[in-house]
Amino acid sequence: MSEALAQPFRIGPLELPHRVVMAPMTRNRAGSGNVPQALNSEYYRQRASAALVITEATQVSEQGVGYPLTPGIHSPGQVAGWQAVTDAVHRAGGRIALQLWHVGRISHSSLQPGGALPVAPSAIAAAGEAMTFEGMKPFETPRALETDEIPGIVEQFRLGARNAMEAGFDAVEIHGGNGYLLDQFVRDGTNARSDAYGGTLANRLRLPLEVAEAVSEIWGADRVGFRISPYQRFNDMTDSAPEATFAALAGALDGIGIAWLHVVESDAPGRDTEACDARDFVAARPPLFRTLREEFGRALIVNSAYDGPRGEAVLGAGQADLVSYATLFLANPDLPKRLLGGGPLNAPARKTYYGGGAAGYTDYPFWDG
Repeated sequence: MSEALAQPFRIGPLELPHRVVMAPMTRNRAGSGNVPQALNSEYYRQRASAALVITEATQVSEQGVGYPLTPGIHSPGQVAGWQAVTDAVHRAGGRIALQLWHVGRISHSSLQPGGALPVAPSAIAAAGEAMTFEGMKPFETPRALETDEIPGIVEQFRLGARNAMEAGFDAVEIHGGNGYLLDQFVRDGTNARSDAYGGTLANRLRLPLEVAEAVSEIWGADRVGFRISPYQRFNDMTDSAPEATFAALAGALDGIGIAWLHVVESDAPGRDTEACDARDFVAARPPLFRTLREEFGRALIVNSAYDGPRGEAVLGAGQADLVSYATLFLANPDLPKRLLGGGPLNAPARKTYYGGGAAGYTDYPFWDG
């Protein structure tokens, strides 16, 4: 039986019944026009027992699209589609936050309005391939945003935040990790600008902080979260000094007063996520993650390779407040019941992660224990 994971927690004005959070997971199952559909409502309703459901990343504009069939929050139809989702989760007794997203260079011209190139802080192509409606294609060299275009990016996030409120969400999370646009501005491997949004660390942090301030103006900072992934190499990301970079970002976000910081711990150096037991797993967390705990004074959510025992250990050590789960929640709609009650876990079917219908999405069995 779980102890630390079972404890209630308050995040901003939200009273959470336990510490098991559903992490955002792209599933590529939106309908025409990137509108959430009835199948999506059922998926989230099934998982409403999470302490907090954080939705799949949701683009704040047509320009922000990076993958086929991912939902948006910039059109009336998308707002209505998400309203059906939030209604379903609320009827089931849950709490749900929308993750706001712009992918930047991790897109393809075939997904962009008018076939335009994706935008980024600098004209640096990512290694790898983009997912398109015609299959996988090499990433293109993006177009560097002009300085006078950047306020428009902030306004895209502001509109997404306003629409999320209209759609009935309880909070929002800004996606500042995983190699997408805001992360591209933060890390020096992707930001080679020489204007007010590049060069110095303070300049590289400028856009994500402007976005956090704009979203907080809409929601109030106590209903806003921010996700980071300091060591993650996904989408060909690098930074020469991640410890200094992300400690500074955490401290600046703390100054804005947002409610939570969501830390993706994958690719952390010196950490074997497969072989070590729960205590060793927590003990091997790099010093940066403890620094983030010191720099950010409100709720800290940790993510990546956590199971029940590891979640218990990190909470018991006082190194986090909540734990988010991705693939375990994908395959176990009643994951809190299983973790808190010692139930068996369904294995996820990897081939159904992205795209398709109900199979591998809403057909995982509930535990009858």
